[in-house]
Amino acid sequence: MIPIFIAGPAVEPVTLGEMKTYLRLDDDDGTQDELIAGLVKAARLTVEAASRKILIEQQWRVVLDTWPAGGTVLLPLSPLIAVERIAVTDAAGTAADLPAGAYDTDLMSDPPRVAMLDPVQPGRARNGISIALRAGYGTTAEAVPATLRLAIRILVAHWFENRGDVAGEQILPPEAFALVAPFQRARL
Repeated sequence: MIPIFIAGPAVEPVTLGEMKTYLRLDDDDGTQDELIAGLVKAARLTVEAASRKILIEQQWRVVLDTWPAGGTVLLPLSPLIAVERIAVTDAAGTAADLPAGAYDTDLMSDPPRVAMLDPVQPGRARNGISIALRAGYGTTAEAVPATLRLAIRILVAHWFENRGDVAGEQILPPEAFALVAPFQRARL
């Protein structure tokens, strides 16, 4: 199963203004704006990787070679907002969309699931199934849990204060990791 990033978030969970206030910066000339915006994006990506959650709505495509046994696909991205389409490619290379009634989407599971009611097998050996989906907590920063937004602020502040000074340290400072840990999927 290969998740492919299609389109990113329209906004970041923490705005430039919020981050500058958190950092207690008064630079009205905006000399630090590009750096801070880049750090916010990098922190969002880091928190998403550590929590295994998509924060702001993003479009992804998941590609499969064949349906798993039992016809239920465990999606690697959560929280799931919606499955937009499922297409199966035949031997000639033509992709055909499955009707919405051909599958059942479980948005509440973690990981989210798509259960095929009558799986149509692809006609090609590789990447014959494509699932287009939207994942994330929502389209606005307010939709993201406050603790994950705080973890981003802490991480940006840490990076801003320690530019190039720290080597061999863990990805998240302990105070940010403590905020992200409850969102990680338990491994059994």
